[in-house]
Amino acid sequence: MAITEFSWNKQNNQAVLLDTAGDRLKLSDDVLISNIRWFIKFRWVLIVALIFFEILMLLAADTLTKLGVTEQQNWPFVVIVTLSIANLVYLYLLDRCPPSKYNSPSVNLWIQIIVDLICLSVVVHFIGSTSTPISFFYVLHIALACIFFSARESLYVTILVCVMDSIVIIVENLFFTQVSLTTMIKNHLTAESIHRDGAILWMLFLDILFFTVWYVVSRLSLIVRTHERHLMDAYKQLNQAQVEKDQYAVLMTHQLKSPLDAIRSQINLIAGGYCGDASNGVMDALAKINHRAQNMGGMILDLLRLERLKDTCLDTAVFESVSIQAILQKCIEKLTPVANSKNITLAVTGEDFNCKVIPDQLGILLENIISNAITYSHNDTVVEISSKINRQQKSATVIITDHGIGIEHKDLPNIFNEYFYSPRAALHNKATSGIGLSIVKIAAENNRLRIKVASEPGIGTSFTVIFDEIELPEELHQASEELA
Repeated sequence: MAITEFSWNKQNNQAVLLDTAGDRLKLSDDVLISNIRWFIKFRWVLIVALIFFEILMLLAADTLTKLGVTEQQNWPFVVIVTLSIANLVYLYLLDRCPPSKYNSPSVNLWIQIIVDLICLSVVVHFIGSTSTPISFFYVLHIALACIFFSARESLYVTILVCVMDSIVIIVENLFFTQVSLTTMIKNHLTAESIHRDGAILWMLFLDILFFTVWYVVSRLSLIVRTHERHLMDAYKQLNQAQVEKDQYAVLMTHQLKSPLDAIRSQINLIAGGYCGDASNGVMDALAKINHRAQNMGGMILDLLRLERLKDTCLDTAVFESVSIQAILQKCIEKLTPVANSKNITLAVTGEDFNCKVIPDQLGILLENIISNAITYSHNDTVVEISSKINRQQKSATVIITDHGIGIEHKDLPNIFNEYFYSPRAALHNKATSGIGLSIVKIAAENNRLRIKVASEPGIGTSFTVIFDEIELPEELHQASEELA
């Protein structure tokens, strides 16, 4: 048996880049916020690493001293506290304070970079700006600035890095003698002091390196963003073309619906004898015409329904708490005549629960799945509809199982594609439009639902609709008692 789970996340398609040109091309606020949160998580990892190092110094100081790592005085504790408080402030500004001129993602990032550079400068000073390669960690902030900011703003960060690193080197080598106890290296490893001219050369070398890194990374970042902007423009053009195509499809569907209704109306008049007597052959021909027209009418309604669901905007859609049993009961009442025509029994079992959804769309989703189950079931069988609740996770499932033709393993990943129908389905139901499950997909996307499909050819198919957040029956009962 083949099993596939489908999940759709409907998100607003927003441009990754601001619509600016030249060196001011940079990331949008939404992407900056996402990167800010990643940067904060990365900083927590560094804080945990520093805390672990301090604990290790307390527990195994003698062993570490033999390895050349000496006590670091109080600067690690100061850095840990500073970064921890800074992280909490960043999160507070993001989650609690409304956006403003002085509380934008760019300002937040600037504050983070400045605070981080100050802390890094402290670390560089105490570990050794010229006796260890710790100064190369400044490159990380230059690269991040090139990713987050425009080329001009990342240049400002690079200049700031050069200034801070130069201050540390000048203070250590031109004004004060570097104290070996403040470094993490053994005294005999740092005994060779660097002369003032050597320190200046080292400072110039680092400055050249920093500007070189900025130039290379900023150019690469600009190229990538330019290509992303071109891709976004192409995506917008494709999206606009799709919208125009859908609008044309809706227009043509409406144009087809009116004459089709007129044809069926005339057929009913003739069949009812209002236009005079007709021979048996004519009546049989009219019955076939009416059947084909009915199928075409169903296809037109499916097309209109599909386009209406596509146009649904989650920002304006109203989510309501509804009973799953009430929705299922409406579907059963509507589809019972269709099931009776094939002598198929609709067996409903399970517990009731409430879920927040767009009610009419959930009804359309379940109705289409049950209708498909009836259509592709063999005569004189049962379509089983059950609901199960997972109280620990506050989730639930609705399972619709038929005993019909099933779906081939190779066709299963494509069943929700528009206008797709497998050869097996086409042979069983020649009137299929390939739209029914596309409607299910759009409704599931709009309602944030997942669907698992299990099928075996010749045995049947099971659709499982997964509700990740529900209201349990006992909670609903308790709430009604409190209201009473």
